[in-house]
Amino acid sequence: MKLTAFATSLALAGLSHTVMATAVDQHTYANLNDVISTHLHLDLDVDFADKQLEGFVEHTLAWQNASARTLVLDTRDLEIDKVMYQGRNGQWHKANFSLAKRDDVKGAKLTITFNEQAKKARIYYNSLPKASGLQWLTPVQTASKTHPFMYSQSQAIHARSWIPVQDTPAMRVTYSARIQTPDDVRAVMSADNSGALIKDGDYWFDMPQAIPPYLIAIGAGNLEYKEMSHQTAIFAEPQILDASVAEFNDTQTMINKTNAMYGEYAWGRYDLLMLPPSFPFGGMENPRLSFITPTVVAGDKSLVNLIAHELAHSWSGNLVTNATWEDLWLNEGFTSYVENRIMEEVFGRERAVMEQALDAAGLKELLKTIDEPDTRLNLKLNGRDPDDAFSSVPYTKGQLFLMYLEEKFGREKFDEFVKGYFKTYSFKSLTTAEFVQYLNKHLLEKHPGVVSLEKAKEWIFAPGLPSDAPNPTSDAFEKVDALTQAWLKGDKSLTELPTDQWTVHEWLHFINNLPRDLDVTRMAELDNAFNLTHSTNAERAFAWYMLAVGNGYEAIYPALEKHLTSIGRRKLIVRLYKALVENGKRDWAYDVYQKARPGYHSLAQGSIDAIFKK
Repeated sequence: MKLTAFATSLALAGLSHTVMATAVDQHTYANLNDVISTHLHLDLDVDFADKQLEGFVEHTLAWQNASARTLVLDTRDLEIDKVMYQGRNGQWHKANFSLAKRDDVKGAKLTITFNEQAKKARIYYNSLPKASGLQWLTPVQTASKTHPFMYSQSQAIHARSWIPVQDTPAMRVTYSARIQTPDDVRAVMSADNSGALIKDGDYWFDMPQAIPPYLIAIGAGNLEYKEMSHQTAIFAEPQILDASVAEFNDTQTMINKTNAMYGEYAWGRYDLLMLPPSFPFGGMENPRLSFITPTVVAGDKSLVNLIAHELAHSWSGNLVTNATWEDLWLNEGFTSYVENRIMEEVFGRERAVMEQALDAAGLKELLKTIDEPDTRLNLKLNGRDPDDAFSSVPYTKGQLFLMYLEEKFGREKFDEFVKGYFKTYSFKSLTTAEFVQYLNKHLLEKHPGVVSLEKAKEWIFAPGLPSDAPNPTSDAFEKVDALTQAWLKGDKSLTELPTDQWTVHEWLHFINNLPRDLDVTRMAELDNAFNLTHSTNAERAFAWYMLAVGNGYEAIYPALEKHLTSIGRRKLIVRLYKALVENGKRDWAYDVYQKARPGYHSLAQGSIDAIFKK
């Protein structure tokens, strides 16, 4: 890695704003070789009436090229009012700027020209209601029904839709903010939220650790606050606050266990923001404040592996970051691996293996359906939207690769390697090529004759799964399979199955492995015995609906409509729409979608729009 003198000094201070010399990010216009933003200050009003953020962002600039006088930023659907800059003498001057034609993927390039190398640049702007990185909800779309709600989702390249910024994970920036809201609305950010504990409509934030721009995040709504431990708390609407605290009160234990495995948590506090059901993901690892879907509040901690995943990002992804979105597996593969290790430490080996087996089974099904080039860990996007990089390939194939290395080298040696990797690249970004070099030097060559470099490259650069990939299996699942076969053959009745002792993982395995041509009489028998159509566990309900749609079990449809219109988590809705279309229910699905679409996030809308365009 090659650093400028400026970046080196920051790295030594633990606040690296490095730009990796070998990273070529096809999804940014930023002229990083000329100038880097080292600190952002946001001063924004949250305007619920017009569904916009309005104010300015101030960039502190570090020039890399002595002759450069131009700053290029990424934007998407922003209205730029004016640009001012601070010169060497401290005076502020007006800067010339131009906003290029909008590209469908990258947005519009904002080029700012200075008369000298500016110390700071201040861009006055407002977002638009259609900003891809923001969702605006009316009071009726929230749990409380009394206040509006707004939240951001900046990954992968949506920060540019609400901030003019160098929107690439190849660089890192600290930030501060003043956010103004209506007096009865609380704002929070991926930062120190101590300034948000008093609800007064005027909030100040500071993020002292340098982060990639996709981790800058904001939320505002009828939020209350409750601590779970000295280091963790929940921000949520009042209706879900206590249930969330009860569900996630093992978070501190997760932090303590991960500290012991991989080094001390580097971010101070770790709080959770519970979002409305329209949030398109399970969670988003925004540092200091993970954003979480309410669909994982199941009442029995059965889905808290999501919290383990977002917490794991505090090491893999937030601390050590992929330099481009083609390297996404470096974030998500490591995080899925660490997530599973956390679950093992807190909830035991049996549960961890069940989760491995479920994820591996899901990956194998996916590999049958997607284009072969997209089954590689080091993905080639070739100009596509980086949102296309998100599938179970970077997550689960990446996890299986790391499990493979752990099995070959032994946990002790592999833990030493992972801990050293996190320490070496702390507050830095790296490419897959740089990871391969590090892996070869610090694991493969350090312990020769165990795994070859060629084998590691097969995992990373070749499509599909290697023939000797780990195949996690659970004794609990084998017992479920035996009981399933006994019921299908008529040797056991449903009342004889010990389902009251099953975990959600056993339930998911049971439903996912039932015949895809089960007749409606047997479907009704299952439903009558276990009330699956009205399951309060969102993951179990989704699995049942997928089976029922394929098997023509009509009794689900009133409940399925409620499911599709009340949540926006892509994992739990997109495949259902696709299955409905493929099984002759296109018109019904389209009618439901027209009702549900206004409440979905733009990311979910884009995924489902594509289904109905085919």
